[in-house]
Amino acid sequence: MKRKIAVMCVLALTGTMMLTACGNKKDSNNGKTSDGKTAIRFATWDVADDVDAQQKLVDKFNEEHDDIEVTLEAYGSDFDTKISAGMGSGDTPDVMYMWNYPAYADGLEPLDEYIDKEGDDYKNDFYSTLWNYNSLDGTTYGIPVGFTTHSLFYNKDLFAQAGVEEPTDDWTWSDLQAAAKTIEEKTGQKGFAFQMKPDPYDFEMYLWSNGTAYCDEDGQMAGQIDSKESQEVFKMFQDMEKDGYAIATEKNGTDEFRAGTAAMYVYGSWSIASLNEDGMNYGVAKIPSFDGKTSVSILSSSGLSISKDSKNKDAAWEFVKYWTGEECNKARIGMELPVLNSVVESEGIMDEPEYAPFYEMLEQSDGHTPASFLIEDWSEISENLSLSFEQIFNPSSYMDVKDVLKEAADAQ
Repeated sequence: MKRKIAVMCVLALTGTMMLTACGNKKDSNNGKTSDGKTAIRFATWDVADDVDAQQKLVDKFNEEHDDIEVTLEAYGSDFDTKISAGMGSGDTPDVMYMWNYPAYADGLEPLDEYIDKEGDDYKNDFYSTLWNYNSLDGTTYGIPVGFTTHSLFYNKDLFAQAGVEEPTDDWTWSDLQAAAKTIEEKTGQKGFAFQMKPDPYDFEMYLWSNGTAYCDEDGQMAGQIDSKESQEVFKMFQDMEKDGYAIATEKNGTDEFRAGTAAMYVYGSWSIASLNEDGMNYGVAKIPSFDGKTSVSILSSSGLSISKDSKNKDAAWEFVKYWTGEECNKARIGMELPVLNSVVESEGIMDEPEYAPFYEMLEQSDGHTPASFLIEDWSEISENLSLSFEQIFNPSSYMDVKDVLKEAADAQ
């Protein structure tokens, strides 16, 4: 598969920072500090308070290792630019956060041999679905660090006001539509919110849930994105909006949900903290299914990778094991969902109703490969799909679903 370095990022990151831990200057000739420690550079895309928390964990690792010193470099919104530049110049950090494996795999160290040496128990402690999103063409390039699936958020107060029973995990889209209609009729608020111009990476989960995808295993879109099942998905969302009980939003739906102007929306776990801070009376359930099928969620997954050019891969792997292990998994709860079965069990995560649906969606979403891993020119295709989706969902156009999807397939 052809690799292209793309300036992309899975998170809406802001700000640019460079944080260098206190320590000895690295000798660029041999990857050592001035006092002989093995020097490891660790690049993160996080900012602000998250970086402060990460620095404390890096400091703890350094205190516990007499032979390794890790320096944290926080790139913020410049992450992809700096990683791309580093790979081009041979100056890539030894260890880095990663998600866009199709773009960067050529510059990353394959990790399967490292994983095998740790034994089956090591790999099996991670949720198995996460390996699909940290691998490419059968090779593992990242160790899972954090993730979120998507689930259905619902406003309990609006449901009570409308006299509608709250969503359950066996809801279908027909159930959601019926509830949304009643809520709009009884309360005057929209029953459901979704993005007018959704991220194509995210939206593919709805096609998976209805037995299709953007493309086949060879990356060909014709016969997939324009299939009958795909048309059904897009037509359903368009009809909900046309009928007046759903709204297509400029953003992701969180603003409307927090304001109480939309009773339901589908999103990742990122909004939980803000909803809790608001004191909002909300619930979370699994994504509704299409009749007779199992709902599937896309994953937003981050991993930890090692540069292929690192001079100290064994020391880098030692840090990767620490950063992806139980201790750090527990320390980052609240910033990201734990990726280890052992941590989820010991911390009682499945007993927390706002988090459990994300793990249930994770369990039932295995076996799907995003189109971004299959289509060589995904960056361009993704931009074109975003425009197609806007044509379908923008109330000023409401273009014919069949025609738009056929055009999208033919444009590949």
